[in-house]
Amino acid sequence: MENSPHVPAMLTDVVRQALRSAQDQVNGLVLGKAHEVRLAFVALLSGGHLLIEDLPGLGKTTLAHAMASSLGLGFQRVQFTSDLLPADVLGVSVYDAASRQFQFHPGPVFTHVLLADEINRAPPRTQSALLEAMAEQQVTLDGVTHPLPDPFFVIATQNPVDLSGTFPLPDSQLDRFLLRLALGYPNAESERELLRGTDRRHLIAQAQPRLDDTQVRTLREAARQVHASDALIHYVQALLTRSRQHAGVRVGLSPRAGLALLHAAKAHALLLGRTHVVPEDVQTLFVAV
Repeated sequence: MENSPHVPAMLTDVVRQALRSAQDQVNGLVLGKAHEVRLAFVALLSGGHLLIEDLPGLGKTTLAHAMASSLGLGFQRVQFTSDLLPADVLGVSVYDAASRQFQFHPGPVFTHVLLADEINRAPPRTQSALLEAMAEQQVTLDGVTHPLPDPFFVIATQNPVDLSGTFPLPDSQLDRFLLRLALGYPNAESERELLRGTDRRHLIAQAQPRLDDTQVRTLREAARQVHASDALIHYVQALLTRSRQHAGVRVGLSPRAGLALLHAAKAHALLLGRTHVVPEDVQTLFVAV
């Protein structure tokens, strides 16, 4: 595989160190989950969004807060509930008698990093409103389009669908997320450290931003320029074809899924300090994508 000459020139030592520092800080806050933390950064650098699904109490919200604290970006959290309305997320136009015009009051979605906590506890209409905004990176209300900030990154958490009070996300909406992962239980050593250590919420509150919006945009552009050889493209396409033919797969991967897999693999290669994608990048991300 050939190396792209562009990526090293784009990433200064300052940006590289900031990225490493952000990862190290999140790993220090979310113990024993280095692989999952790396995948979270893959989603960020790919320009996609992250869905974390697992049982309550396993650190979904902790990971989301740790990521947000390590990014020097605007942050909002929305607790999704059964009575949450689309306007509570997107915003609303209110008539101003003085100007005789409707004034738009933006909702919490107008931020750089949005934590959508327990997204599957909201009714489908509210879920759909957020996921459409994620796909288009803009909100249209009353015929007026309002662009969302750049970068815009959604970290959503959800409980397993068999828990009471949940509304399962349909496949068409799950497709809005680049990566979907589960944290699982911590290993014994990490769990002992959690039991004897400081409250995670206190540590997260003390965390310092490591990356700013300009650096995130630079990293995203660098990830897009990571080289994928023709052989790698053939490899990804063969995986897509096999997924459509496999008897154990209900719905095969779409071309859009293939593009998402390739973009994620490029970001993964960048995180590991490479300027080209190798099959191991694809293999690492295949299930999560």
